[in-house]
Amino acid sequence: MSTRIAFLKGHGTENDFVIVPDPENAIDLPPAAVAALCDRRAGIGGDGLLHVVRSEAHPEARHMAAEAEWFMDYRNGDGSIAEMCGNGVRVFARYLQRAGHTTEGDLAVATRGGVKRVHIAKDGDVTVGMGRALLPEGDVTVSVGERSWPARNVNMGNPHAVAFVDDLSHAGDLLSPPPFSPAAAYPDGVNVEFVVDRGPRHVALRVHERGAGETRSCGTGACAVAVATARRDGADPAATGAPATYTVDVPGGTLVITERPDGEIEMTGPAVIVAEGEIDADWLAAAAAV
Repeated sequence: MSTRIAFLKGHGTENDFVIVPDPENAIDLPPAAVAALCDRRAGIGGDGLLHVVRSEAHPEARHMAAEAEWFMDYRNGDGSIAEMCGNGVRVFARYLQRAGHTTEGDLAVATRGGVKRVHIAKDGDVTVGMGRALLPEGDVTVSVGERSWPARNVNMGNPHAVAFVDDLSHAGDLLSPPPFSPAAAYPDGVNVEFVVDRGPRHVALRVHERGAGETRSCGTGACAVAVATARRDGADPAATGAPATYTVDVPGGTLVITERPDGEIEMTGPAVIVAEGEIDADWLAAAAAV
């Protein structure tokens, strides 16, 4: 057995990931091992981990194998499992292109949030079909210190609370999850976006990602923000019959989000592979045993 395990490092608008290619799902990656790999001082460092597995080799994805050859087994930086990661899907697609598993053009990727349609453009940007947003009813409030704001509940396959604020500094340090109420709105926790206006159909955000803390970007969060902003602006594509496109600035760059009249949402942005190397298998086994 090899004593080394291949990995790559990539990012999408500085939302960064450890990538572990494992087509046959042969590498054991318990939460402790994932957290160790994502540790920025003692490991490789990343907001999350992209475990690259053939759909037919993973029990959670086997039912999607006819539609998508590859499954993005995504983990948060703390080792917990997440349903979806929009920036992660773009980086996942870029890895598949680099490894020769796909080329420019269209691609299907299996995720816990369903099969996502991806387009790799010649200019390097990657567009991901993010599905439809769900807008659960009920009032939600998020707080930071003495301040609190009403938030829009948006589900993009994972839960989001979108709060419009006067200044992004009001989000505080985002080291710990911002309190929210009612607790029943998000029984498994929530990603919280704080949003300011930058211009017509142009907003900026800061985000606390569930299981990761503040990140430089959140793809599903940018989609949730675009949907919440469109509803605030009275630009519901299902009602107007016209697509709504928003530019969303994140700390790590810019994403372009379009919601179509049929409800489908597309996210376009960069995806970059920055390094590749090997993980020491003995170190990983020790980390997994913690």
